Amino acid sequence: MTRKLRQAQGNWVDGDRFWGREGDIRILTQMIDDGAHISLVAQRRMGKTSLMKELARLLSNRYVCLYLDLQKESVPADAIAELALVLKPHKSLWEKGLGLFANALKTVVGSLEEVSYADIGIKLRAGLDSGNWIEKGDALFRILSKSEKPVLLMIDELPLMVNRMLREGGEGITQENIRQVDRFMSWLRKNSIEHQGKVRIMLSGSIGLEPVLHQAGLSAVINNYQPYDLKPWNDETAVGCLRALANHEEVIFEENAELAMVEKLGCCIPHHVQIFFACVHKFCVYRDDMRLTVAEVNELYETEMLGLRGHAELTHYEERLSMYFEKDRLPLVKAILTETSVSGILTAPVILVLREEYASSESCPDEALAEMLRILQHDGYLRKKCDGYVYESNLLRDWWKKAHEEFYTRRK
Repeated sequence: MTRKLRQAQGNWVDGDRFWGREGDIRILTQMIDDGAHISLVAQRRMGKTSLMKELARLLSNRYVCLYLDLQKESVPADAIAELALVLKPHKSLWEKGLGLFANALKTVVGSLEEVSYADIGIKLRAGLDSGNWIEKGDALFRILSKSEKPVLLMIDELPLMVNRMLREGGEGITQENIRQVDRFMSWLRKNSIEHQGKVRIMLSGSIGLEPVLHQAGLSAVINNYQPYDLKPWNDETAVGCLRALANHEEVIFEENAELAMVEKLGCCIPHHVQIFFACVHKFCVYRDDMRLTVAEVNELYETEMLGLRGHAELTHYEERLSMYFEKDRLPLVKAILTETSVSGILTAPVILVLREEYASSESCPDEALAEMLRILQHDGYLRKKCDGYVYESNLLRDWWKKAHEEFYTRRK
């Protein structure tokens, strides 16, 4: 039977729009059944959120699956309020959770069913502060541990919240900020250990948690989580996805054009595969001819994927560098990425030349430089080869080169 796949819409997919992670689903399900806490490690746009949503759909008959998104939160009290809110679909847990906030909710007029979700969140947040969030959080975990079914708590974008806490105040990573992050992450670690077997926790985010914590010397607070490396699709999976999308939209690949698409991308990040096909489909529909050749793939890659459409998608790779690096280090980081895109490979002697030009050995010592390269590898920009560093993704390399090479002089 010919497989068909509808194009993805929105920030995540599940069900009949989910593709190509059967092996990951099997392994993660086994880890969850074994009671493991998991840290989902992957570069941006790899489908981490979609994977968690699909796991929740598949496991909902055996687990209470809670999805907690901390993308907009800045302090622990916000996270505790959000944890209470995600209990709402589970009546018994919801009622017990609300009992912890009776004082904050006593001013609500009418039944809670008549009050908006946002208003309840505001009331819950009003009942929390720096002095009681640990107490309320511990009580919520005790409620979860007594659920009839075991709980799978999936915490998305925890790294963004932690990174925001570390840089709170605009003065960089201060000792006080480190102390606050240590307090929050140690609280989460304590509860993960205390309720092991009753509550499974899965952590994920669009930036890496371990590099963020490592900069603050706090890597140990997640050493009870088993890392799971979510890798790009292999060529076979990406080609299968493109063919299934084409079958649904009646696109006809000529001359193995789908293979050319995969070769152009180099690293088959699921979202990049999807947006490349979206370019193809729009192109075919616009000209009223659903046949696609290899020459047209090459043209679309240059004009669309590396053009304004690609610019909107890939600009975030540049913007999020400021999440990891202080302002005085950003020129060096960007020079490293530009040099690699222009030269094709970044060697150790050239790295030292760039350091002296954009920083200095005093302001950026060897250990800081090594950490910089480690973060760029962890977050999917570069990968190490025997004689230097190269881009992980052809698409990111070609976009960065197009965006930055005009006024850049290659170092030798």
